[in-house]
Amino acid sequence: MSKKDGLEESSNEQEPRSKKDSLMAALLTEVPASPEVGDLVEGPVVDIDKGRIYIDLHPFGTGIIYGREYLSARDILKNVNPGDTVAAKVSGIENPDGYIEVSLREARQALVWGEAEAAMKNKTALELAIKDANKGGLIVEWQGIQGFLPASQLSVDNYPRVPDGDKDKIFAELKQLVDKKLVLHVITADAKEQKLIFTEKGIDAEEKAEMVDKYRVGDAHDGEITGATDFGVFVKLEDGLEGLVHISEMDWALVEDPKSRYKVGEKVRVQVIEVKDSKVSLSIKALTEDPWTAASKKFKKGDKVKAVVIKYNKHGALASIEEGVAGLVHVSEFGGSEQLRDELRLGSLYPFTITLFDPVEHKMTLSFKDAPTTEEAPKEE
Repeated sequence: MSKKDGLEESSNEQEPRSKKDSLMAALLTEVPASPEVGDLVEGPVVDIDKGRIYIDLHPFGTGIIYGREYLSARDILKNVNPGDTVAAKVSGIENPDGYIEVSLREARQALVWGEAEAAMKNKTALELAIKDANKGGLIVEWQGIQGFLPASQLSVDNYPRVPDGDKDKIFAELKQLVDKKLVLHVITADAKEQKLIFTEKGIDAEEKAEMVDKYRVGDAHDGEITGATDFGVFVKLEDGLEGLVHISEMDWALVEDPKSRYKVGEKVRVQVIEVKDSKVSLSIKALTEDPWTAASKKFKKGDKVKAVVIKYNKHGALASIEEGVAGLVHVSEFGGSEQLRDELRLGSLYPFTITLFDPVEHKMTLSFKDAPTTEEAPKEE
C-alpha cells in the first residue's frame, strides 16, 4: 500500500470520528446541568411518608425532605399533598439512600429575599408593623425575615425630636412606635449578609416633587395596586410614585375592608383629586356615576322609604335606601345604642321617613320613630 493510500484511509477514519464528537458535544449541551448544593429546584410531590416528603426532580432523581428540615418546615408541609408542585433548595447532592436532600425552609427564604430585591428595585411601598426598638432604630419583620429601620431613615413626622441628642431619650421616643404600622421602602436586600434595611423617607424629595408636579387635579390615570391598609389602598402611578385612594374614595357605597376589595398587582383607573405637599390623593369612585344624582330625582324630604341597616356607629345606624345612598338613623330615637341594635338588625329591611335629604352634600337622615305603619309602608321593589 502506498503512502498516499495510507493517508487517504486515515483521512476517511478521522472524518466520521469528528462528526461523532460534534454530535456528542451537541447532545451534552442539551442535557441540563445536575443541581448543586444551594440551587433552587422544583417538582411535584410523589409521596408523603412518616416524617418524609419525596419530590420528583426529573431527570436527576428524587428529592427528599426529612429529619431536621422536615421539622423546621412542618407549618408549610401540613398543607402539602401528593401532586402539589413545591420549590426547595438543595442541601445535599446524594444521601446514603441515593436521594437528593432538599430544604423547603431555605427555599422559602431564598424566594422571600428575591421578593425583597424586587421590592427594592420597584420602590414598592410596604405597610409593616414595628416589632421592637433599640437605640439605633426599629426592628421590622417582613415575611419571616427580620429587617431594620435606622432612626435616620424615619420620616420627619416620626423622627425622635430630642434637642440634646440623649440616646436614652431617643430610645424612649422610638419605643413609642412599637406596634405602629408605617409605610416603608426597602433600600438594602442582601441575602448573603442577611441584611434587610428599610426607609420611611421614600425616594429623594426633590425627585419626587418633580414627579408630582406633572399631575393635575381631575386627570385620570391607569395605576397598579401596591398595598392595602385599613384606611385605603396605595396605587403606583409610575416608578417611584404612588398615590393614596382613601377608603372614602374607593366606592360610593360603604367600604368596610379595603384589603378585601383589591389585590396587590391589580390594575385600576383613578382620578387625581388633590396634589399637596408632594403627595397625590386619588379617587376610584370619582370615575363612576354618583348614585346620589339619580336618587335626587326619586327621593325628597318627607318620603316614606324602606332601607337596609348596613352599619352601626357612635351616632346610631346607617341605613341604605339604594346602593351608595345611605342615611343616619340617630340613636336619640332609642333608649340608647343597645336598644337601637335590638330594634334595628344589620342586614334587615325597615320602614323609615326621610327627615333630611341633601344629594349635593351626600347627606340624609332617617327617622324610625316616625316610620309609616305596615299598611302605609312602601312596597318592596
